[in-house]
Amino acid sequence: MNNLDCINLNKSFFMKDDEIKVLRDINISVSPGDLIAISGSSGAGKSTLLHLLASLDKPCSGSIIFNNKETTTLSNKDLSKLRLKNYGFVYQFHHLLEDLTVLENILLPGQILNSDKDLLNKRANTLIDRIGLSKRTSHLPWKLSGGEKQRVAIARALINNPNIIFLDEPTGNLDTDNAKVIQDLLIEISKEHGIALVTATHDNNFIKSFDHIYKLDNTILREI
Repeated sequence: MNNLDCINLNKSFFMKDDEIKVLRDINISVSPGDLIAISGSSGAGKSTLLHLLASLDKPCSGSIIFNNKETTTLSNKDLSKLRLKNYGFVYQFHHLLEDLTVLENILLPGQILNSDKDLLNKRANTLIDRIGLSKRTSHLPWKLSGGEKQRVAIARALINNPNIIFLDEPTGNLDTDNAKVIQDLLIEISKEHGIALVTATHDNNFIKSFDHIYKLDNTILREI
């Protein structure tokens, strides 16, 4: 079981002699297929928490354990491998590479992982069909709408068969209709493949789709 367990996480930022406490004694667990939403006001530390959970940053203290392995002690090289093999990422802004086509953007994480080329291409084309962009395969990002770009970002996050996808305001830059399409797609894919979603969001309608809802307030995380 590829569980992610975070125990007594603390994170502060320092400005000269001032300590800015962002997260205090955070405890949270993610199991396969979990749908976890993290709410809270802007600046509460939601993105910081996601970065810690995804091993993009390290806590000041506390443990992060994935698949019975303490990740905070891993080298940068080993962390990169862990993320590539196990985690997917979708952000508010798609972060597609503008000089790569839809297919090339989706393939990129698998190429970095040196996955089998034929299997990778087959999976990418299956994902493109799944997100409804089979007629956009050779398009560059500037030819896509905002909702289409975010669908490409989702497919890219899925290319390496992740156990967990971390999402930071994935629909925050979309209109209501496109946001609903993206939200439904994410929930459907999670349920189809048993992928856990850990999402920071302000969207109350999106939050209703999640099994576990947490609120981050004044450095403390509580399930609500």
